[in-house]
Amino acid sequence: MTELQERFASALHNTARAWRQALDRRLRHLGLSQAGWMTIAVAAKSAQPPSQSVLAERLGVEGATMVAMIDRLVRAGLVTREPSSSDRRVKLVRLTPQGVRLYETVHATAAGFRRELLGQLAREDLDSATRLLERLENLIDATQ
Repeated sequence: MTELQERFASALHNTARAWRQALDRRLRHLGLSQAGWMTIAVAAKSAQPPSQSVLAERLGVEGATMVAMIDRLVRAGLVTREPSSSDRRVKLVRLTPQGVRLYETVHATAAGFRRELLGQLAREDLDSATRLLERLENLIDATQ
């Protein structure tokens, strides 16, 4: 079983990396790094403007790394920083209209990429793999 578990862990890691890299190649024409478009996407999908620390946590990066990324996105006119009304130390990140348009492009490109790749899989296989990954995610969350 150990060999199968190692193969699974390696396949999971390599597939996630390959997925991000393939999507990044499709988004390269936007002039943003993978970290940039992922930051835009997480901010766009948030119900409320996220704080810098929430963005860092969701993307799995250090706070200082996120601050530098947000600085670049602010300079590019894609996001703004706003003070939180409940904690003056907290800065919230909000997409600008230009950032929203960029997200719409990222979202449409990602949807097309998903359809193209996942459309090649049998629905039953996709359903089974999805349930497995969701269960694994829940197990990981339960250990924290």
